[in-house]
Amino acid sequence: MSDSTTTLSTDSTPAVGVQGSPDYRDGGLEFPADFVFGSATASYQIEGAVHEDGRGPSIWDTFSHTPGAIWNDDNGDVADDHYHRLDEDLDLMKTLNLQAYRFSIAWPRIQPTGRGPANQAGLAFYSRLIDGLISRGIRPVATLYHWDLPQALEDEGGWAARSTAEAFGEYARIVGEAFGDRIHTWTTLNEPWCSAYLGYGSGAHAPGMTDPLKALRAVHHLNLAHGLAIQALRGVVTNDPEYSVTLNLHVVRGESADAADAVRQIDALGNRAFTGPMLKGAYPADLLADTAEITDWSFVLDGDLAIIHQPLDVLGVNYYSTNLVRIWDGVSPRQNADGHKDVGGSPWPGASRVEFLVQPGPYTEMGWNIEPAGLEELLLSLRDEFPAQPLMITENGAAFDDSVSLAGDVPAVHDADRVDYLRRHLTAAHRALEQGVDLRGYFVWSLMDNFEWGYGYSKRFGIVRVDYDTLERLPKDSAHWYAQLASTNRLPA
Repeated sequence: MSDSTTTLSTDSTPAVGVQGSPDYRDGGLEFPADFVFGSATASYQIEGAVHEDGRGPSIWDTFSHTPGAIWNDDNGDVADDHYHRLDEDLDLMKTLNLQAYRFSIAWPRIQPTGRGPANQAGLAFYSRLIDGLISRGIRPVATLYHWDLPQALEDEGGWAARSTAEAFGEYARIVGEAFGDRIHTWTTLNEPWCSAYLGYGSGAHAPGMTDPLKALRAVHHLNLAHGLAIQALRGVVTNDPEYSVTLNLHVVRGESADAADAVRQIDALGNRAFTGPMLKGAYPADLLADTAEITDWSFVLDGDLAIIHQPLDVLGVNYYSTNLVRIWDGVSPRQNADGHKDVGGSPWPGASRVEFLVQPGPYTEMGWNIEPAGLEELLLSLRDEFPAQPLMITENGAAFDDSVSLAGDVPAVHDADRVDYLRRHLTAAHRALEQGVDLRGYFVWSLMDNFEWGYGYSKRFGIVRVDYDTLERLPKDSAHWYAQLASTNRLPA
């Protein structure tokens, strides 16, 4: 995305691909032979075993045990019990023909307080995971940070403090030394937008703060952590991996041409605050101007931007839905339909006049609009802005109200809505490929139903159902559909 936001729509009309059906249900689509189909998870959402083998507490342990913070006061203490069911889950991945698996490493399993020597039991768990993937012919894609910051570091200031970024670089070195001969792709951060703005701005995510200055400081220190981690990894790994970061880039549309400034502001905060320093080596001038009443950005020190601006082998793109915005008139009741849990704070510091409008359905169970055209738009805009940058869809999927049915004594989950969602978004990805986007693969979110952050266990994203009473895994129809896709590289009928 550019400072002028020319890559984004300024009206509410969905983009339609240059060929194929307007509803993104094209048939017979075949992906390149080297296109990778995988699935993704996150440590706190699936592992459980939060008090075992030397793991320290994370901000999500603290937050999820805060009364009222999570739906139904759920927590990740057990989650999917992946920590104890590792071999079972690895075998499941194999049966689904996954070519790659994107997992995250829990920082507090490696360094219980975020500093000091490695916890050997934590390293041993991930070593088993990595070896288990490789032995089954599945590429290990490791994310260093998917939101579970050691609580001890939060107590020292968290991502609002520069010292956390410096500690992250040391953590990356430790993990790189341990696994740097086996990881196919290293991803530094997952969705730093969420870590910064939902964690420190809106209060919807751990650590639950509502401080716009801390949110912007966190933006920079997460960016800095990304650069420091890549530098550290490059200094210790012994194979030839790919380096990446995963961003949840926002497809922002204006209600009308008059909403162009609202689009620009959200694009700056949601997208260019990260792509600017990471891919161009500078923060956009309009972002600095928009937030000038909050901070002068003096926490950006000489040399920081050079550290952040590291070459990437692939840029991870997470996509679920679009946003529709306008400038609020200050009189009518204000809509706040940005797709995130509203707990009182704002995840958009400096954009107080921007209004997020309710969009037409259909919707997922998260209340997010289903809009495959937005994925095509996003991929094309990235191609235009960063033509030499390979891309990977690192998360895409949907929560629906799945139910188990019985045919005889055989349980099944007939999740036709999810199959249709995946088909339409993979059609969008295929159209982007046909238009010259260097797209390397697709990771469905998620492998299993899991702890969905502030929504607890009320939202099911998995292609595999988890019975939270028995922890039994049951592949849904979408899992069988995806397994066929992964084995043939062709969209199933």
